[in-house]
Amino acid sequence: MDQFEIVGGNRLRGAVQISGAKNAALPIMAAAILTEGETVLHNVPDLADVSHMQKLLPRLGVKVSREESGDLRLRVEDESNCHAEYELVNKMRASVCVMGPLLARRRKAQVAMPGGCAIGDRPINLHIAALQALGADFDLINGDVCLRAKRLTGKELFLGGPFGSSVTATANVLMAATLAEGQTVIESAACEPEVVDLAEFLSACGAQIRGHGTPRIVVDGVEELHGAEHTVIPDRIEAGTFMIAAAITNGDLNLNGARVDDMLAVVDRLRLIGVNVERTETGVNVTSTRRLEPVEITTQPYPGFPTDLQAQIMALLCIADGNSTITEKVFPDRFLHVGELGRMGAHLRKEGPTVTIQGVKRLVGAPVMASDLRASAALILAGLVAKGMTRIDRIYHIDRGYERIEEKLAGVGAEIRRVSG
Repeated sequence: MDQFEIVGGNRLRGAVQISGAKNAALPIMAAAILTEGETVLHNVPDLADVSHMQKLLPRLGVKVSREESGDLRLRVEDESNCHAEYELVNKMRASVCVMGPLLARRRKAQVAMPGGCAIGDRPINLHIAALQALGADFDLINGDVCLRAKRLTGKELFLGGPFGSSVTATANVLMAATLAEGQTVIESAACEPEVVDLAEFLSACGAQIRGHGTPRIVVDGVEELHGAEHTVIPDRIEAGTFMIAAAITNGDLNLNGARVDDMLAVVDRLRLIGVNVERTETGVNVTSTRRLEPVEITTQPYPGFPTDLQAQIMALLCIADGNSTITEKVFPDRFLHVGELGRMGAHLRKEGPTVTIQGVKRLVGAPVMASDLRASAALILAGLVAKGMTRIDRIYHIDRGYERIEEKLAGVGAEIRRVSG
């Protein structure tokens, strides 16, 4: 099993190219199930999760090929199989996004209950209830969600959950509604840029969608969708992670492709901490040479501070001058990284969904274990500034969401290498 070895203390300087957004690419790939003809996707990141989707879709009759340029070509060749089996679905939660397209296009979807990171309970009851409201019959058979419908019919749906709007539920219902008869109104829809990107792709395929990017999306169903050419948006979570990498090392990084407008809550908190964030013609420049100030942060659905950057900014606040608090409102149990940061000398106290961080003068290298994708990134960030060597185990988590992160970091001055454990 691979590990990362990091020797901290180097100031990061240079330019990093931000890759395409995993959380946009995966549902867009699934949406190809809805279409006739060829779809070409640009800026699709080369990640473990994308690779899993590339293995799942051919099982569902979709031919997928990656060109030398990195582009993906997708075309439906066989519509007979509607079963997304456990052996692939359990490796990646985003596999659940095939449910809506299969049901809408083939009138049947049998999808194993999804897997993914250990970040707390993430039920899919919202997906199922919404698809039932559109006309699907539901059953649970041997751990598979089974949905059937002779025809989906548009309805007014409410997708608000106990911790806010669901991104994957919004994506699933949005895709299903494109081929439903009549009009579907999605209230309390997720507003994330990744949902907007999916809607833009579907619109390019012939879907009639308006309101995406707001809490109310209106979809007028059409008879069919065709393939399209589409460029996936840059990954705002990768961009945020490298912003924090610049901050934690007192560095100077140009993040090419980063879109400031997609991450204003992050920029706001970083500036309060004492980080300089400036737009450039190609993306954003991040520098940090000042004393780091403590802040209060509460994660929220977009446009609030993203839960997917909670662990990373916690690593930064571990060396701020004072006491900070982070409250997790999206996944209240997403704190497995707290103990590992403590092994590196951080002073952290968890009480329910809130962690209090007492800044220390320095972190120290230690052997640590990644528990999930974003926790892995937090431990890398801590390792970049820690004294001595940090060894991170279970780094397969980070390969799910960051494209060649060790190469990008080494390219701007980090002392990091991948080794076989």
